[in-house]
Amino acid sequence: MSTFFKGRVWAYAGAFLGGAVSIAANVAHSYVPPNGLSANWTPQAGAVVGAIFWPVALFVAIEILARTSWPTGKRWAALRFLGLLPVAAVAALVSYRHLSGLLTFYGEDDLTAAIGPLAVDGLMVMATGALLATGARRTAVEPAPRVERTPIVEVEPVPQIQPAPEVAPELVAEPAPPAPVQAVRKSAPKRQPSAAARVASAVARSPRASDATIAARLGLSEATVKRHRRQAVDSVSTPTAPTLHAA
Repeated sequence: MSTFFKGRVWAYAGAFLGGAVSIAANVAHSYVPPNGLSANWTPQAGAVVGAIFWPVALFVAIEILARTSWPTGKRWAALRFLGLLPVAAVAALVSYRHLSGLLTFYGEDDLTAAIGPLAVDGLMVMATGALLATGARRTAVEPAPRVERTPIVEVEPVPQIQPAPEVAPELVAEPAPPAPVQAVRKSAPKRQPSAAARVASAVARSPRASDATIAARLGLSEATVKRHRRQAVDSVSTPTAPTLHAA
């Protein structure tokens, strides 16, 4: 058992002990006959119930204060302690007067009758403080339980595999040999004529066409058409030198 739980157990033991002594003293004091009455006098039932009520009310108020998870804030703190203060003060005062009067009736001296009830009240105060301290610590230490949801996975049934029928070895056909692979020759791509040949062909077909028209027709720039056209014209206009044959 950890120190935390040991302290809480002792706090409850002190609260129960102080409450039991206070109840017993209050009930016993209710049977003390007032001055001038005979010894055969008995208290009324309401007086006995009232004597039991004060310590029980204090213990219930302590439990409400210690076990409830109160919200944070000044208003809630004021509500807690201002609500407990009247109950604790009235219960302590009544218990003190009853226990002090009971000790005087039993013939104790004035000092014992004056300070004796303080032991019971001090025990109740210490038990109350311990319950409040351990209750606040338990709230701070113990996190809220996490609820983990297990995903539901639908499993499809596995189909049963039927065994293949047995075949006699003589009935099993041998696999056919693979067909020979013929090499496929790819034809060489046709070479496109050069830009000069295309320009010369276009000029030959349309000698009067402008450079811009031929450039647009062939998809070339006008400067390229002009250069190749000039070269074609120069090659045509240049005469070929005569060949001399020896006699």
